[in-house]
Amino acid sequence: MKKLTLLMLFLVAGFSAMAQVEIGLMVSPTITGNRFIAEDRYNFEKENSSLRLGVGVVADYFFAQNYAFSTGLVYRSKGSEISYNYTREDAGGATVTTRGKDDISLQYIELPVTLKLFTNEVAPGTIAYFQVGGSLNTKVAAQVNNKKVIDGDKVGKRFNIFEADALLGGGVEFQMGQSTKLFGGITYHRGLTDIDDYYEKQLGDKNIALKNNGVSVDVGVKF
Repeated sequence: MKKLTLLMLFLVAGFSAMAQVEIGLMVSPTITGNRFIAEDRYNFEKENSSLRLGVGVVADYFFAQNYAFSTGLVYRSKGSEISYNYTREDAGGATVTTRGKDDISLQYIELPVTLKLFTNEVAPGTIAYFQVGGSLNTKVAAQVNNKKVIDGDKVGKRFNIFEADALLGGGVEFQMGQSTKLFGGITYHRGLTDIDDYYEKQLGDKNIALKNNGVSVDVGVKF
């Protein structure tokens, strides 16, 4: 077992020595929204999309000339304004209406886990790339209607701590010097997991799910 561990460490160290790593900074304004998995009777609606911001560090770990494992740490805000309106009859036959409108703002620390595919030069000093993979996200803050506490309860308790996204994007890189590159691209973020359990409890239906969606414009510099 000890020999196997030493061999694995040797192989990883050797691979790391041969690989090229590019690290950079990114600004990522994002148009975000939410989508619902719920029956029509609840009348969930996305009132509008929101412009949010993402900033962070990116790292491309090249294991071949045109292929890289891409990761990083990104602070990103998500959410939008949603509404719901549900009318039912109680046990006594009276009509009961449950309605609400919430402006949701969530902040996450994201860990992208993606594969980047690079073309050869499409113009002098310019290459295109395509990116596919996912993102593992941890909630760090939450507000609803610009409030962190509602009716004595912290808003953050409404939302799940962890979220997973699927990522699909592309863009271009411009060589600006021996080791400096500017890049710009567009990425689609599709939430894969339910972000809250509040509406399930509010409407008494465990099948309701609320998920994040977004499209970001990614601009940055790599060194």
